[in-house]
This record gives sequence, structure tokens and C-alpha cells, in this order.
Amino acid sequence: METFLYAISAIFSMVNPLGAVPVFLALTEGDPPQHTKKQIRRASFYMLGIMLIFFFAGTFILKFFGITVEGMRIAGGLIIARSGFDLMSAKSRGEKAISKKAQEDAKTRNDIAFSPLAMPILAGPGAIALMIGLAKENSGLVDNSAIVSAIVSVSVLTFFILTYAPLLMKLLGESGASAMSKMMGFISLCIGVQFVINGVKPILNQIL
Repeated sequence: METFLYAISAIFSMVNPLGAVPVFLALTEGDPPQHTKKQIRRASFYMLGIMLIFFFAGTFILKFFGITVEGMRIAGGLIIARSGFDLMSAKSRGEKAISKKAQEDAKTRNDIAFSPLAMPILAGPGAIALMIGLAKENSGLVDNSAIVSAIVSVSVLTFFILTYAPLLMKLLGESGASAMSKMMGFISLCIGVQFVINGVKPILNQIL
């Protein structure tokens, strides 16, 4: 249960579906409701698949490219911390970052489920780094089952959040959504810093 609670809080903060709501509404503005629902289902499924692939294949990816666990933790921690800092910064409105060019390109395409919605808005570099980090820091059937359950739970939560995105925006308002995203950003920043500490500590122990 402890592993599950840590994993679901970390993954939810990193995926931050609340921060994706404003971008999602902008990209699907004027689309038929049935088409929008289809995009939500597919995006949630793609996000689930991306995170599971990197969770189970993370160790192989590190070995293939000759990346040490410490190097992955430091690099992944910096990415996660940067994402959290961006959400907390005064310039951020609490929404997921996506360039104007990418938004314009997405609006011209009929299918935005995989790109840019599932990747990189939901399962971006920070979420991928988190998946690999969780895979390396946890072992055994019980821990892995708890993390997989957390990944599935976040995917389901993301599905419902995007489904009721218009209602959530009305209830929270821009200031409320921004406050929630900044809170997620703070948690992501803490996770990123802890990843860096976990990567630096073994190196310092070897030097000392």
C-alpha cells in the first residue's frame, strides 16, 4: 500500500491531467462530442501503454545505451524538477506547455490522441523518466504490481478528468486550475530533487 500511494501521487503529479485541461479544451474546441470522447479514450489508452512500456523496458533501455542508474536518476530528476518548477513559476498559468506551432498543427489534424495529447502533454519526458526511475528503485512482484495498479489508476483518473474537463473548468475557474497545477508542480519538484539526491549519493560515497 505504501508503494502504491507513493507511486500514484508521483505519477499523478507528473502527468498532471488538470494542467492538460486548458490545452485539451483549446485543441478540441468545436469538435463533435462523440469525436472528443473517442479522442479521450484513445489518449488515455496510449498514455497507459507508453508508461507501461517504459516501466517494464526501462532497465533494457539503460543497458542498451550504457546509462548508469545514477546517471538516469540525476538526468531524470533534473527533467522532473524542471517540469515542476515551470508549473510553479509566476509566468506559468498552471497549464501544460505546448508551442503555438504545435497547437496550430494539432488543430489541423483529425486525430490528436497520440500526439500531442498522450505524448508529450500527458506522458512527457518527465513521466517517462519517472517510470524508469520507479522500475529501478522497486523490485519484486508486490512492488511492481502496486506500481502497475497506480499507473492504471492514474490513466482512469485522467480519462474522467478530460471527460468532465468543461465542468471542471467552470467549477475551478482559471485561478483554481492554476493553483491545483502549481501544487502538482511543487510535488513534482520535490520528486525531481529526491531523484537527484538518490543519484548523487552513491557517487559521493564512492569518492569519500
